Amino acid sequence: MLFPRRLLAFIESLGGAGAAGTLAARLRGSGAAQTRHRFTVRRDVDADAIRGWWSSAGVDAGPLADAAALNVLAQCAGNIENPIGMAALPLGVAGPLRVNGLHASGDYWLPLATSEAALVASYARGAHAINAAGGASAALLGENVARAPAFVFASLAEAGSFVAWATQHESELAAAAHATTRHGRLQSIEPMIDSDTVFLVCRYTTGDASGQNMVTIATDALCRWIIAHTPVQPLRWFIEGNFSGDKKASYLGLIGGRGRKVSASVTLPAEVIRRTLGTDADAMLAYARVAQLGATLSGQIGVQGHFANGLAALFIATGQDAACVAESAVGFTRMEPRPDGALFMSVTLPNLMVGTVGGGTGMPHQRAALELMGLSGSGKARALAEVTAGLCLAGEISIMAAIASGVFTSAHHKLARTRG
Repeated sequence: MLFPRRLLAFIESLGGAGAAGTLAARLRGSGAAQTRHRFTVRRDVDADAIRGWWSSAGVDAGPLADAAALNVLAQCAGNIENPIGMAALPLGVAGPLRVNGLHASGDYWLPLATSEAALVASYARGAHAINAAGGASAALLGENVARAPAFVFASLAEAGSFVAWATQHESELAAAAHATTRHGRLQSIEPMIDSDTVFLVCRYTTGDASGQNMVTIATDALCRWIIAHTPVQPLRWFIEGNFSGDKKASYLGLIGGRGRKVSASVTLPAEVIRRTLGTDADAMLAYARVAQLGATLSGQIGVQGHFANGLAALFIATGQDAACVAESAVGFTRMEPRPDGALFMSVTLPNLMVGTVGGGTGMPHQRAALELMGLSGSGKARALAEVTAGLCLAGEISIMAAIASGVFTSAHHKLARTRG
């Protein structure tokens, strides 16, 4: 058989080779769609309108739009359009986790919102191992949030002239950006020329906010100043040229960082590995070698086990932008032997997009989760980044040990499949 079985199965699902006409008509549709129950874009929370919408939809909203849900929703009006209710996830807690960082120092609870059984238990086990070894060392290594507007010119010569002009107006560009924000500061502008197209990678610090909207608004002001003053006018310009790595895994972010670059590490003594993880350093190192090979052969960006698991759960619990897990989960886990059967483990996340003000961090449930951590409000974002790195380290320790010792499947079967 020359054609793959999955292709033949797909053809069969379409109705076979002779079904092209019927299939084309089905996919084409029958003209303009007539939809029901459409909500116009709105942000105000009108309880009667919401109940009316559910009724017209013929669906019992249940807890999604009961009195308690609508009461909380009224406090989140600035975070959602077309509000119809509140969705809930179970919230678990791991830890406390001891973090010995530049900005985070002490024991921190780790609130994790997830529907994946075994996840919280795994992070709790990793945190227990870290604590038994004296805590995780952590450090914020850098901060910047990038936005990369693109300018398209008639020729390479014009693109070059534009960049030359822009380098002569640093102060004016910074002033235009800074006029839009009290907390953001433009740190650098890095031109990237590709023939007739120029990307200006604008990097900002964003205070205690994650800063996505902050840098977009600032960069828009910068670009509009450019258009009003440059003698080399572009044919077109766009606020983002899909170059910055916003909500995407990218090599630019891996190398240059985006958000908060942070690292955490711990040295686990042999007895701690045996007692808390049920394995030894040799077994974990043997698995680490295979995991690195697998990551390399499959073309992964970075080498790590499952940063996204802990990040997604923490992001949802604390009001971070969940889509930023796509870039935040890029990074590296490193394991090295130490004398007397000990094991050094570290994680580095160059693109961690977290904040303690703005966005969803002010919503009631999410603010409460940050308060549980002692990391709500101004002056706490750098500490949150270091604690988040510690969380990822705990997750890497636990999953590496589970796979190395052969209990990964049985643990998931016990916690995720066998439910009473």
